[in-house]
Amino acid sequence: MNNILDFGLADLSPVDEDSEEAMEALWAGDLTVLSQHHTTPNGSHSFVLAHDRSVTWGIPGEPQLVAIAVARDLRQSTFTFETSHHATASFAQNWLAERGCPLERIALHGGDYIEPADDLTLQVEQQIQKSGTRCEVLDTYTSDDNPSEAWTLVNDSQATQAPVRLFHEEWNHGAGTYTMREGACPDVGVAQTWLDERSEPLPEPPEYSDHNGAVVRARIALSRSAGTSPTPQTGLDAPRASAAVPVQRAVQGRLL
Repeated sequence: MNNILDFGLADLSPVDEDSEEAMEALWAGDLTVLSQHHTTPNGSHSFVLAHDRSVTWGIPGEPQLVAIAVARDLRQSTFTFETSHHATASFAQNWLAERGCPLERIALHGGDYIEPADDLTLQVEQQIQKSGTRCEVLDTYTSDDNPSEAWTLVNDSQATQAPVRLFHEEWNHGAGTYTMREGACPDVGVAQTWLDERSEPLPEPPEYSDHNGAVVRARIALSRSAGTSPTPQTGLDAPRASAAVPVQRAVQGRLL
């Protein structure tokens, strides 16, 4: 894991106020770099996926991963600086891919990273990474306690049935693995009820099964690997319990 973060902007100026504010909002000392890619030979673009440790002091549930995209205009000596916070790495990677970063360059590989538990986890993550702008994020939540999990609630603009999708990631620290599952709901209220109660399995997307109810994950996975299946994202207004004062939480265990 490379923890060095240097965008090489000392001789450049932000192209606008948004870029300046985005850069000033981040403190390099709070970031643990998980993956990064810098274009060559001129170094015009940088893409970073990092864990923001400062979030662990804030309101419980806030997304702890930050994606950073920097574009430099070396002729004009200016740069643009964008950031986006995410609950899971796959959504951060999707955001970076939409800004021109090859997915293979921003992947998390072995080493200190916890491993996916099964093939379905890999399939769902690849679906998210390649979903483009199909997904509108409605809400996210990250928990370092029991259960140790993160979820992203989205609206799928291309889903003909159950367009509200819940992507649920859960970590098994003892086994050193995590799972990612996709749930499908007709509306946000149903998704929130599942999150509150957890009394039944996460409802599978209709496209996982044929008209006889037989699971066809292999077929779905094949079509997704060919680049035909994306995923949604959106925001949720339903209230969640949160601490009255900021508290520190452990660093997100699934990554570090």
